[in-house]
Amino acid sequence: MRRRHAPTPRPDPAAIEGALSGLSAEELRDAVRHALLELDDRAHARVVNRLIDRAARGDSGWMPSPPQRKKVAEIVSFAESAVADGWADPPVVDGHLREGSSAFLNRDYAAAFTIFHALLPPVSECEIDLGQHEMVEEVLGVEVADCAAQYVVSMYMTAAPARRADAVYKAMRQILGLGHFWKPLQEMERVAIEPLPEFADFLERWRNVLEKDVPRERRGDWDTDEDRWLREVVQRTEGTKGLERIARSTKRADDLQSWCSTLMAGKDWEGALSAYEEAAESVTDREYWRGEFLDGAALAAWELGRKDVPVRLERAWREAPTMLRLRRRLGSAGSRAAVRRFAAKALKTCPEAVHRQRAFLHVVLGDFQQAAKLLSAAPGLGWSGPEHPGHLLFPVFAALLAADDTELVSGLRAHADRSMVFEEIEEGLPPAREPRIDAPGVDEILEAAGADAVNPGARKAVLEAMRKAAEKRLAGVAENKRRRHYGHAALLVGACSAVDPDSAAADWVAAVRAMYSRYPALQREFDGALRDRGDG
Repeated sequence: MRRRHAPTPRPDPAAIEGALSGLSAEELRDAVRHALLELDDRAHARVVNRLIDRAARGDSGWMPSPPQRKKVAEIVSFAESAVADGWADPPVVDGHLREGSSAFLNRDYAAAFTIFHALLPPVSECEIDLGQHEMVEEVLGVEVADCAAQYVVSMYMTAAPARRADAVYKAMRQILGLGHFWKPLQEMERVAIEPLPEFADFLERWRNVLEKDVPRERRGDWDTDEDRWLREVVQRTEGTKGLERIARSTKRADDLQSWCSTLMAGKDWEGALSAYEEAAESVTDREYWRGEFLDGAALAAWELGRKDVPVRLERAWREAPTMLRLRRRLGSAGSRAAVRRFAAKALKTCPEAVHRQRAFLHVVLGDFQQAAKLLSAAPGLGWSGPEHPGHLLFPVFAALLAADDTELVSGLRAHADRSMVFEEIEEGLPPAREPRIDAPGVDEILEAAGADAVNPGARKAVLEAMRKAAEKRLAGVAENKRRRHYGHAALLVGACSAVDPDSAAADWVAAVRAMYSRYPALQREFDGALRDRGDG
């Protein structure tokens, strides 16, 4: 298998902090000057822009020099020519946008607006091509999102108060593809160099603009920019009560979620419990959002120390069954008998199509033969799908049959972690909700259930299922030229060889290799997987 170079480890953050603390102001300036010489052009531009922005916002009173009127006129003329030609040189655009930011940081909002207005809308609307493949950040050194937010604030500062909200809305709509306007009020405040004048009056006018632009009765279930923007300003002006009013009037999932999550963020657990319960009953998108809201209700109940948390977790799983919810419920059982009792009950109602969860319940109950049947019947492709049992069962079976081969099990699980759906991979990903009820791992649940060994009567069925799954995987990736998955298919073959010391296993491996003798890339993966297993 091809080896990849490991990334260079970063220095210890504590060492960095210690070094910075130990430098005098002049020593730090000298170090920064020398560090800038080591950077490529784009990194140099971004670091310098950050330094200028930080200095202009500091207490020293320093500000970058604003562009002269002649320079502003040249930039406008350049932008007009670029629109006519349909393209512009990125370094030149970089320099002009930097002039706009300098004007903004100098509080010359008229010049900043003129420059940004000449360049950003045509770039956003693809009237000026900068040669990027997808995002303009690929070719520009400036922080384009910051420039976009500065453009909106410049519009705010230069517009008459009576038309300020309409002007800001229009400016934001022109450059949505360039800025981070999930919460525009927060974004404007982030880049503003001084307090936004007459902001309370603006909030009322801003809300009126949003309510007028897309009346609530015309909105569907899909969340729009205006929906999010309206919730932000309603929360600013009315607080949680305003979000509650919107949620109850629309019963839209995103409106309900905003209301509930705000209560949770404020640690109002009684209010959150009531809101999540109401949301679960009233939401129109039944399965996905009911599951989310029932999760929230269970978490609120857990924070309140209520005894009905297991019942709530079970309801969330039954309404929207996922492996994550199933693990949470099994983890709340408390004893071996309770784990197995719930698993037996759950298996009776678990949907037939959710093969991964059914396979897990069979293993929890020690019914390895039924789990093996699900693995044998699974297709060779689609292992990363949410209900394919392969990534669950293969590591479990390997761990039970070759308990001393931790390298083998780790390799299988590494592939599973890279491929299984995000809801089952909590470690390494930001949590969807903090705090949260942790879900025990598969191994923890199996240990709690006493499912720690394959009984002799099921061993043959398990081995045959593993071979069948490996054969299907090989056929799928080979016939469809899925070369990125050759290594995984070869690893499955190596695993089958490792867990079965019988001489028949060696004959099976030889037959499998012969079947794919005309696939040199796959043969190289076989060599690596079997050599690692000592069978090469």
